Amino acid sequence: MSERSIRTSLYAVKVTNGQERTVALMLADKAKVESSPIQAILAPAELRGYIIIEAQTPHIVDELIRGMRHTRERVQGTISPDEVDHYIETKPVVEGLEEGTLVEVIAGPFKGMQARVVRVESSKEEVTIEILEAAFTLPITVHADYVRELKGVEE
Repeated sequence: MSERSIRTSLYAVKVTNGQERTVALMLADKAKVESSPIQAILAPAELRGYIIIEAQTPHIVDELIRGMRHTRERVQGTISPDEVDHYIETKPVVEGLEEGTLVEVIAGPFKGMQARVVRVESSKEEVTIEILEAAFTLPITVHADYVRELKGVEE
């Protein structure tokens, strides 16, 4: 049987709010251990309380989620791929970051510290930041993957 002859559908599974990523990782591990024919598991940050699983039949999904913590039930029916496409599109990491934006450093030696973006280098996907908690301002250039914009923070 060739790859192209496998017909799959997308199924939504209700999960505990805030546990989407954890459940997706646990299900991926279970699918690997049990050699389940799961094609993909998607846990978009914008879709609260649901994950999306790609499989050949709904019974495979039901079997996978049976007994798993934080999973509620499979939603009846399938999801069209058009509804999922916008979750999969890749955006440049520097998109949305501009001078003056407050960010949190999420990797590297300054992890957990808050900073202000001083310059954005789109071509290299780098940002120059100043750590707010430092005794003196020292501009540091890091890859844009190392920072996350702080939403809801007033200046």
